[in-house]
Amino acid sequence: MTRLSLAIALLLLAACQQTDTPQPASAEAAATAAPAPFAFEEASIASLQEQMASGSLTSRALAQAYLDRIAAIDDTGPRLNAVIEANPDALKEADALDAERTSGKLRGPLHGIPVLLKDNIDATPMVNSAGSLALAEHRPKSDAFLVARLRAAGAVILGKTNLSEWANIRSTRSTSGWSARGGQTRNPYALDRNPCGSSAGTGTAIAANLAAVGIGTETDGSIICPSAVAGLVGIKPTVGLVSRSGIIPISHSQDTAGPMARSVADAAAVLTAIAAADAADAATSEHPARTAIDYTAHLKPDALKGARIGVLRKAMGYQPDVDAAFERAVAALKAAGATVVDAEISTAGQWGDAELEVLLYELKADLNAYLTSSGAPVKSLAGVIAFNKQNAGTEMRYFAQELFEQAEAKGPLTDREYLDARDKARRLAGPQGIDVALKKDNLDALIAPSMSPAWPTDPINGDHFTGAGYGAAAVARYPSISVPMGHSHGLPLGITFMGTAWSEARLVELAHAYEQASKARTPPKFLLTVDLDEAR
Repeated sequence: MTRLSLAIALLLLAACQQTDTPQPASAEAAATAAPAPFAFEEASIASLQEQMASGSLTSRALAQAYLDRIAAIDDTGPRLNAVIEANPDALKEADALDAERTSGKLRGPLHGIPVLLKDNIDATPMVNSAGSLALAEHRPKSDAFLVARLRAAGAVILGKTNLSEWANIRSTRSTSGWSARGGQTRNPYALDRNPCGSSAGTGTAIAANLAAVGIGTETDGSIICPSAVAGLVGIKPTVGLVSRSGIIPISHSQDTAGPMARSVADAAAVLTAIAAADAADAATSEHPARTAIDYTAHLKPDALKGARIGVLRKAMGYQPDVDAAFERAVAALKAAGATVVDAEISTAGQWGDAELEVLLYELKADLNAYLTSSGAPVKSLAGVIAFNKQNAGTEMRYFAQELFEQAEAKGPLTDREYLDARDKARRLAGPQGIDVALKKDNLDALIAPSMSPAWPTDPINGDHFTGAGYGAAAVARYPSISVPMGHSHGLPLGITFMGTAWSEARLVELAHAYEQASKARTPPKFLLTVDLDEAR
């Protein structure tokens, strides 16, 4: 569930200033691998529901169309490698929901809508592996709480998506979108570019129209970054808004799940379905509201009128195309009626070491608890480490497991070192960071570039992150939303809206209004590589 920051030894997705030297793209190299036209290209949940309500479409036909699309461009053709496993019961689930619709029962906006899940989320009857061969035969006996919520809302679970193995917590030199079980996921905008991670497969799949919507998970950046580089809307909720029970963990302090979609409206519909209290996840009891929130009721095109937005300019300066697009986004916010002021998180960069300490401690404790309770074939982090050593030719062909080994060496969660680090990280990022910045100028939200453009996939050197602007929200446990804001040579760019705890409804309003004002998303072209002649 993580992509951590440079401040913690290249683990946080923040402010790494590595750059790639572009090479001229030949006409052959820039050729497209685009598939045949697809009947449901860029289809929204609302449009699909209209078709099903009219009788011109069934959930079974829709699910079958997406499965055919997966076979045509994920398994073959451009070979995106985004879907790691199809749900063998998907069509049966769709048939049952069609029968309910025929009988007059409609569960809500997600009724009959195919959804893809990241492969660290329990969903019967499929494997839940975190991309690891150690868990390649792990079939949980029950659904994760959020999956049960999706099924109750009428969603069809279409399958599982590939991810950065163990959600990018195994090594500082890992390659996003690669797992030993699933191989390397590719970016549909330029196939030699990286999809970011760890929710790489979900990002690529939804961008390429392999399902209507998807679910990712995040510890630090794993929803926001892959959403940004795939031209998607990604919502990273406040920790506790969405249950984590039944999800392979890294850190109970920072882990969360959230929607990844092609529009704010679709993401809001999914968030409405999965946000709920769960007795098995104590964090979900922290929500101050006792009633469910319909986030689709906050899709207000004029929400920027009178809004106050803080611009985190210290998150700029890493890539000129990003800066230019971000300035255009700021201008669009002003034109839509927002008051925009420069803002600063004065504590930025001060929590990195503490965050890493927290993640290592909690990885050992939380993963051991999941493996033991879920009936997994490997029962502990130590067992996973041993498995990887025994299968180094497949599991460690590109990078090692030094973070796993560091985590295994940690003590219990009663250690003073852990408790101090946990309190420090949360305080500096949240109350003394984001909250101070918001209160200083009476702001509704902070904005920053989500990420620089996708980098070429490099299994030898690992990832090349540049200029991510969302780390504070992840460490603070606060919400953030990435929305498309433009392109650099055809590669998508995102803008991130961040707020205080439990401010999802307001962020949805602002993100939707910006989305409607900018209309920045464009579908992927499945280029073999970046066309450097394409306009920025």
